[in-house]
Amino acid sequence: MIHETAIIDPSAKLGTNVSVGPWTVIGPDVVIGDNCDIRSHVVLKGPTTIGKNNTIYQFASVGEDCQDKKYDGEPTELEIGDNNVIRESVTIHRGTVQDNSLTKIGDNNLFMAYVHVAHDCVIGNDNIFANQVTLAGHVHVGDWVILGGMSGVHQFCHIGSHSFAAVNSIIVQDIPPFVMAQGHNAKPRTINAEGLKRRGYTSEQIQNVRRAYKILYRSSLTVDEALEAISALNEPVLDGFKAFVENSSRGIIRP
Repeated sequence: MIHETAIIDPSAKLGTNVSVGPWTVIGPDVVIGDNCDIRSHVVLKGPTTIGKNNTIYQFASVGEDCQDKKYDGEPTELEIGDNNVIRESVTIHRGTVQDNSLTKIGDNNLFMAYVHVAHDCVIGNDNIFANQVTLAGHVHVGDWVILGGMSGVHQFCHIGSHSFAAVNSIIVQDIPPFVMAQGHNAKPRTINAEGLKRRGYTSEQIQNVRRAYKILYRSSLTVDEALEAISALNEPVLDGFKAFVENSSRGIIRP
């Protein structure tokens, strides 16, 4: 299960049924859960904790020091959950003490080739990052998000759950939940109705999401007025949508 050419630090901890390919380097303070498949020429650096059933493909660099010039060698961390797929040449960096000293990734995410996840990013579950997606520092991504290939996300942006960004989008403000965005810079286009259908949202819920989108983006109301009108819809599925818009520090994307 562990190739003879792999270099594994004695302090690294590997769970049961972990395979490690040739020429992979696993450094100190790395913890790998059960049933992980680490392919060839991978570099894992700690402090990093990786959950169960993850697959990391060749030439990925996971847990490396971040590229923030303020970083001064502090022992910051990376946490990765279960059932993630990290494809070729993906780079994922640990956090900085200027934030929470932690980069955190949830479960069931797909990182396609050449994706970059910078320091202090917080990523939820069931997301898809297509080839060459780049997340700058301190980016937060919810659940069930799809980012199209070669898209870039500005530092400190938040991407709401069930949102979608088309290929080559440049995201410099927050994308609310359920919203499909596209462009350079990214602008709201419609709601992610097909994604919501696939995830079991009812027709009534989707219709209320569509109403909320129109109130926010296609009316002459201010944001505060739009949120008041959305509250009047009395749809629990919109609670997270309202909270996201209310708490957006960078401001939401606009038409």
